[in-house]
Amino acid sequence: MRSALKTKLSLCIILCLNIYPAVARPRQAKLATAATASASSSQTQKNIETYLRNLYAFGPDVQLVVGPLKETSTDGLLETTIDLTIEANKQTVKFYVSKDGKFLFRGEMSDLTKDPLAETRAQIQLNDAPAMGDAKAPVTLVEYSDFECPVCRGLHDALRGILPNYAGKVRVVFKDFPIEQLHPWARTAAIAGRCAYQQDPKAFWKMYDFIYDNQEIISASNAWTKMMDYAGQSGLDADTFKSCMASPEAGAAVNASRANGQQLDVNSTPTVFVNGRRIVGADAHLVEQYIKYELARQNQGKTAEKK
Repeated sequence: MRSALKTKLSLCIILCLNIYPAVARPRQAKLATAATASASSSQTQKNIETYLRNLYAFGPDVQLVVGPLKETSTDGLLETTIDLTIEANKQTVKFYVSKDGKFLFRGEMSDLTKDPLAETRAQIQLNDAPAMGDAKAPVTLVEYSDFECPVCRGLHDALRGILPNYAGKVRVVFKDFPIEQLHPWARTAAIAGRCAYQQDPKAFWKMYDFIYDNQEIISASNAWTKMMDYAGQSGLDADTFKSCMASPEAGAAVNASRANGQQLDVNSTPTVFVNGRRIVGADAHLVEQYIKYELARQNQGKTAEKK
């Protein structure tokens, strides 16, 4: 179903909204009242919904909500989000629409005068997140993952093979992004990881390995028992861990991590950022390519400084 959602929202080309041409704003728009602007925005939202429903034959059983139109730093361009719900599956996608209401497109808008990764790095919240490796390492790899996700386990296994080759050069930061609609015990595991981290930051990585290594034997019915078992094997105090698992604080921390991922448009797991460069999936070759590129780029910078 996830792939179907992606297929239905793969609008990576410019779409001409040639319906309802009357929504185009005149040059005197700056003089329009707030009520008029709001009405125009509402009409454009309706036009977008009508266009997409017609394009993809979405019936009344499909919920499609076009969010408010927001200003961007680019003249003549507005930003919106489209929430698509098919059965129990929901996806939120960012779109851009021209101010005259005629054009809609999805994609990344790049400002060639700025560091393309600086904004992404600034949005990633690294405080109070499990981290492994030297804090001063030249490369920071941040993974937004779901403990029940099979592809996330693939990333876990890939990193296990890659990281020993870059000792002292790569720091790994874990961010919870459980997708509960697809994975019934993912949130329980995320809370367990958070409780391990709160009791002993180093123990988190033991739990991390236990959960992924035993993913196939964990189920919604035994997840709590398995988490308690793995906590004991990780050297954690059972009573403290059990109390934490039932606390609202652990759940709130997981929610905050997921919300941070949504700010970065994370909508599938695993999503990895290598010094801000995004990778979706568990492509070990690409992960290593990005690590090598960053190390080489920083070495070139140091060489240039010496000259």
